[in-house]
Amino acid sequence: MVPRTKDFGNGMTIARRIAAGRHTMPTAMSKIADVVTGHPAAPIELTITELADRAGTSPATVTRFCRAIGFDGYTQFRVGVASEIGRGDADESWHADIGEEFGATDAPGKVLQTLVALHLESLETTAARLDLDSVMNVAGAVAAARHVDIYGVGGSGVIAREFQGRLYRIGVSAHAWSDVHDGLTSAVMQNASSVAIGISSTGRTDETVQMLSQAGAAGAFTVAITHDADSWLAGLADVSLATAEPSRYLRPDDLSVKHSQLLVLDLLYLLVAQQMFAEASTHLAASAMAVSAHRRPPRTPKPAPVPEETR
Repeated sequence: MVPRTKDFGNGMTIARRIAAGRHTMPTAMSKIADVVTGHPAAPIELTITELADRAGTSPATVTRFCRAIGFDGYTQFRVGVASEIGRGDADESWHADIGEEFGATDAPGKVLQTLVALHLESLETTAARLDLDSVMNVAGAVAAARHVDIYGVGGSGVIAREFQGRLYRIGVSAHAWSDVHDGLTSAVMQNASSVAIGISSTGRTDETVQMLSQAGAAGAFTVAITHDADSWLAGLADVSLATAEPSRYLRPDDLSVKHSQLLVLDLLYLLVAQQMFAEASTHLAASAMAVSAHRRPPRTPKPAPVPEETR
């Protein structure tokens, strides 16, 4: 623990302590304050003698300065500075990588409530931004397509594979590509009876842009799923379906982004299934039967204990 004086209190930063006591400091101590204020890491980098030399004063004056702002001596002052700088770096990193919505000491219940609110906001924003006529246009094209290519890299690649699996179950010939070499090889084989879908929240993922661009050049009907309608991906697609922008937390792999992408693709999947109702129903029934032998029956619940008075 770093000792602090009663007057300053435990919540004050070192900079605020110096500012609060500056008006009572003699000239020699004010010179030390100038050095520390101008270069906050100086106490960590310099010995007491070196700090005194830089301020043009003596080590004894440095010790008095430390006591004036609430520390027992120079060693405790250096520990306080190091601790404060460390906390500042950690706070800055936390806010940059996690976001201001979550505090490092928030209770689990508060973290959960914040997550739910953020994810609901993402879904609602996506629903409000979607052009249902465009979604129906894409669904019709997918239902009638000879083949569907789906491109996505990283987290968007996971979403692409999920969508491919769902389309395949209802009888749509679809393939998901994350590797740009494999994706480009597939893209050049597409034609006017194909649909190519690129998934990228930013719309700037170069590999996804390249694959969708190549499919479009080969004649495929192209679709972009992105939050940025002015992005490279949206600009080259025949139709762009909008998702919510990332919230300010869990960057760069914000899970609310994935949920907004899944909402769009889930809607698209259901609309495709509607247009292929008879075929989709047959395929779903066949696939359910195929895997049924690998599902265990429900567990038999344990019988309730018999009350002692009835025994």
